[in-house]
Amino acid sequence: MRIGILGTGGMADALGTRWRRAGHEVVAGSRSQGGVREAAGFGTDAVLLAVPYEAAVEVVAGLEDVLRGRVLIDCTNPVGHPGFRLLTADGPSAAGRIAAAAPDSRVVKAFNLCHEDVWRLTPPVFDGRPLAVPLCGDDEEALEVVRRLVRDLGCEPLNAGGLQRAGLLEATAALLIGLWVGEGADAQAIAPPLSWAQSAA
Repeated sequence: MRIGILGTGGMADALGTRWRRAGHEVVAGSRSQGGVREAAGFGTDAVLLAVPYEAAVEVVAGLEDVLRGRVLIDCTNPVGHPGFRLLTADGPSAAGRIAAAAPDSRVVKAFNLCHEDVWRLTPPVFDGRPLAVPLCGDDEEALEVVRRLVRDLGCEPLNAGGLQRAGLLEATAALLIGLWVGEGADAQAIAPPLSWAQSAA
């Protein structure tokens, strides 16, 4: 696949490096060097949005013409201080705002629940269990592209619903970041094993 990455920070490097190793062609571009348009144009199969949330809508809006019809993967997290709060709590989700800025793109929310160091693991397997990656999106072809990219990392894709549910993924990220960073807690311990969760439902 040909993958364009908007951004050259830690997430861009971690995911881009792993996808290159899986045999994909990857071009990343930064805002400061004006390379995001080139990267977006290169990503005929998928484009990863990996800039800080505060800049995401502006970057996407400036590339609306290039992103038309493209699979646009949103891994941003609208989380800020104080208290690792959700910056979009009073309005549309980050993914919803990004989709509105490039309405002819096919947005999938994914890869937002883990720190960049997790994506550098080859593969991200913990106690014998591959990492699961929830996806939110409305376009089945776009979702299938992202599922393949998830599997190429050694992870398992999970259907988390349509793009209207992306806000739940973003809120989950805010909660987990607050527990991990703010409290130093093992956030994975908040959920029981599946068998117990089903019996309690």
